[in-house]
Amino acid sequence: MTTRIAIIGGGTGGLCLAQGLRKAGIDVSVHERSRTRTERLQGYRVHINPHGAAALHECLPPELWQRFLDTTGTTSGPFSFVTERLRDLMVIDAELTSSPDPASDHHSVSRISLHQVLSDGLEGVLHHGKEFVGYRREGEVVVCEFADGSTVEADLVIGADGANSRVREQFLPGAERVDTGIIAIAGKHPLTEETRKRLPARLTDGPSMVMPRTGAGLFTAPHELAGASSVNDETAAHDPVLFDNTSSYVMWAYAADDRRYPSDLSSLDGAALRALVLDLIDGWDPAFKELVAGSPEEAVSRLPIFTSKPVEPWPTSNVTLLGDAIHSMTPFRGIGANTALRDAQLLCRNLVEARKTGGVRSAVADYEQRMRDYGFAAVRDSERSARQFVSENRAGRTMARGMFRFFQAVPPLKRKVFSDHGDS
Repeated sequence: MTTRIAIIGGGTGGLCLAQGLRKAGIDVSVHERSRTRTERLQGYRVHINPHGAAALHECLPPELWQRFLDTTGTTSGPFSFVTERLRDLMVIDAELTSSPDPASDHHSVSRISLHQVLSDGLEGVLHHGKEFVGYRREGEVVVCEFADGSTVEADLVIGADGANSRVREQFLPGAERVDTGIIAIAGKHPLTEETRKRLPARLTDGPSMVMPRTGAGLFTAPHELAGASSVNDETAAHDPVLFDNTSSYVMWAYAADDRRYPSDLSSLDGAALRALVLDLIDGWDPAFKELVAGSPEEAVSRLPIFTSKPVEPWPTSNVTLLGDAIHSMTPFRGIGANTALRDAQLLCRNLVEARKTGGVRSAVADYEQRMRDYGFAAVRDSERSARQFVSENRAGRTMARGMFRFFQAVPPLKRKVFSDHGDS
């Protein structure tokens, strides 16, 4: 008997799962509320760690895996922890984290480019303009209902519809997602021949975590496209899709507790947000002010930080959840997309195996048990990093800066502690 699988939501995890199931010949459909393939094209650079790379390699057909590799950015420099005066605290050299196998390595990719790769080849599988409103059960069949009045029947429904999941709202109404009280303001500074002259290599060659003495933090990361065109024309620099697909840039994100911001923050446009960050980093090294000031206002946005709360085990049924729909986390540590990809890999592997045994319910139960363990561990790690990033505890921040300097001074210890940096 054929198992019909319906995935609600066409984000990173849902599309990766769909690619894997389709490659295995399993009946799958994806229902995405965006009206067109390009409507969803938004976002910043994504760090794909070895978990995410392994999932993409396993789920994507070979030609799409190669396309993914062709669209990833390159960074030649290390991961640095620096002070607000751009003085090194600790430098993690690339050889500590890199792998000769692309399927177990780290990658930088535009969220837009990744979505385009994951969407490719899903004609007849990926259905746009399908806003999910709810589901009902008719015996062993789940009937999904959409805002346009259409329905789809499935033997298994997978909610991959993001942090504000409507599937989760109906399936696990007690699952909470809460405001951390942390707000990030993020932007992109285009890399051209001219802007490279004004920015230090520390910011253009590799990611940097800026740790001022207290109360806030700044993360920067270059997204260097091989053979990218220089963004000298205004059209590319101010077009988000063109910017991400043809251009190199440095992404930055300033984060602090909401008490450090004005109360009307939500009403500010990109230009006003950019001006606010410039005020907040007054006294920092001029390179950071150059980075922020040189970002087009269209590329600057406000990002309130939310996190999910752990959920007690639930009875396994013919509805389940994946990615942000169940374990939404802060962007700190950069593991949200990777955890969703890990979900897709595990669930795909289990469902492919279940086709041989007929044990779909047990396949889902195994997925849910394992996903809860690593998924909510990632949520906790991410929230802890977020709290440390914006900590007002001057003594704690001073201690952390001292610890990084100590690791930098003892290379064997640094190598032991940070050899798996970014893998979790």
